Amino acid sequence: MDRKYNWKLRLGIVIMVISVFLFLFLPVIPFLDMENKTKITLSTIVFITAEVTFYGGGILVGKELFSKYKSYLNPRNWFNGKKEI
Repeated sequence: MDRKYNWKLRLGIVIMVISVFLFLFLPVIPFLDMENKTKITLSTIVFITAEVTFYGGGILVGKELFSKYKSYLNPRNWFNGKKEI
């Protein structure tokens, strides 16, 4: 049972990291050489995919660990001395 949980945990973390890269790709889209309609469609698809992968990874890692990573990604907590858990 522990091995099965470990596999889900690792997969969830990898999926959450992929979603972060998708979010980082969003500001690049306006500078691509394409039509505006294509840029809007692409940015919508990337945004929805990033949200789904982030929360899908959160389901795999579990409530406690998901809350911990979510607090790390919250910009309000980046410069505080205290960490939310």
